[in-house]
Amino acid sequence: MNPLPWMHHLIIVPVLLPLLVGALLIPVNQKRHARKFAFSVASGALLWGVAIALLVLVDQEHWPDGIGVYLASNWTAPFGIVLMVDRLAALMLVLTSTIALAVLVFSARRWDRVGVHFHSLFQFLLMGLNGAFLTNDLFNLFVFFEVMLAASYGLVLHGYNLRRIQAGMQYIAINLAASLLFLIGVSLIYAASGTLNIADLATRVSGLGAQDTWLLQIGATVLALAFLTKGAMWPLGFWLPTTYASASAPVGAMLVLMTKVGVYAVLRVWLAVFGEGSGEGASALAGFGLAALTVGGLATLLFGAVGMLSSEDGGRMAGYGAIISSGTLLVVIGHSGSAVLASGLYYLLGSTLAMAAFMLLIELTERIRPPGAALLAITMEAFAIEDKPEDPVGVGMPGTLTFLGLSFAACALVISGMPPLSGFVAKFSLFHAMLGATQGEVPATTWLIIALMVLGGLAAIIALMRLGVRTFWASGAVTAPRLQFSEAVPVGALVLACVLLTVQAGAVFDYLGRTANGLLRSTDYSARVLGEPPVQRAPAGGAQ
Repeated sequence: MNPLPWMHHLIIVPVLLPLLVGALLIPVNQKRHARKFAFSVASGALLWGVAIALLVLVDQEHWPDGIGVYLASNWTAPFGIVLMVDRLAALMLVLTSTIALAVLVFSARRWDRVGVHFHSLFQFLLMGLNGAFLTNDLFNLFVFFEVMLAASYGLVLHGYNLRRIQAGMQYIAINLAASLLFLIGVSLIYAASGTLNIADLATRVSGLGAQDTWLLQIGATVLALAFLTKGAMWPLGFWLPTTYASASAPVGAMLVLMTKVGVYAVLRVWLAVFGEGSGEGASALAGFGLAALTVGGLATLLFGAVGMLSSEDGGRMAGYGAIISSGTLLVVIGHSGSAVLASGLYYLLGSTLAMAAFMLLIELTERIRPPGAALLAITMEAFAIEDKPEDPVGVGMPGTLTFLGLSFAACALVISGMPPLSGFVAKFSLFHAMLGATQGEVPATTWLIIALMVLGGLAAIIALMRLGVRTFWASGAVTAPRLQFSEAVPVGALVLACVLLTVQAGAVFDYLGRTANGLLRSTDYSARVLGEPPVQRAPAGGAQ
């Protein structure tokens, strides 16, 4: 079934819409908070609708092989800029727009009023994220990465204080270094293959000579270092816990998404270019670097588990939790296999939603104070410069502590992989897929992966239980914090999404199974992208 002609242009909407809205909001006076918020939320809601529409279109294969290709300026690949949406890209667009919409609503009454241009920076961040998921070209991936990072630099420093400035400077320096590695890697790959289009690169690797193959491997290794710095693989992710702990709650939730962009880039490039199905004659490079990803993922898992146990601050726990999540996903990419990959994508969904909800929840739980704590807080804040909004005023929501406690427990269960929510389903399915993928005796590496994943979950539940006890019980008599409904609803919605992932696990796994199969058929992907014909212009005076 062919989509209507206008549906084809939906592919570029997730890039153009936030770009236009962000630019239009720049000259709007900062005092017009309501107007800026209305435009930003309307953009976020429309992006969510477009992402859902694209997901339905690709899953029902309205485009051949469930892959939609958009030729910018009507130049065919590999010469022109090509945007591509398949099941994985559409899934990441839905995940991004869901979290972004929740973050925007959460920021409505407080954080969007601190500093300047919050909504413009946020829209540019969405443009970079969406472009990174849709692009099919390594140089354009670099461009979208830089758009995303440039916006994130301003957002990380948003609502500044001394701690946030120090962490922000470190974050900027690390990502500038990663961007330099990105450019070097892209240059080496182009020198070796003569192309930066991912689909075209996948078809050319089998015909490279020995020297060009060697140069391509060096370029891919440097490029992987850039991706994995952003994806928080040990030891490249040392910057992440400090940044998470220092950023404002809405920005921290978006940082959770940004770490997944690095993992997504590795998944997209490596399975297309170095996967088992990367084209005829590509066996010499098939599987290149996958063993290193597995080892790096295991080290990242261990580092995250130790860091989680050693942390007492909720923000740092969230940072180490994101590192554990990245380590698990890198192991999944290195392990390969359709069932393992589908389970890993399910884990990505649940862990990202739960971690984003947890980042927002941290700020709300910090308002739980025992009697007399206010004086201590005022005394401490007298010696710190902080551009931070006042706590909300008015009547507190009924059942506030109950809501916060249940939300905290749900996030802890998903992050640690304990039953009965989606974290447990994801880890159980991963174990089942890894053990089922082996014929005969199970390799020691598989048992090591399972052991470290269990250790990571155990470390997470111990650390989060300790934080929960200290927050909700050990403080003695506490006063219920004052929350706005605009703060509670986004947290509740993200937690509810984790519950829905559990309830609808069968349907979600069916979709992810089709996604994994498509990713492993990289020859079909290359043929679809390179075979997309340009749009034929109607003759002068003819009908469109």
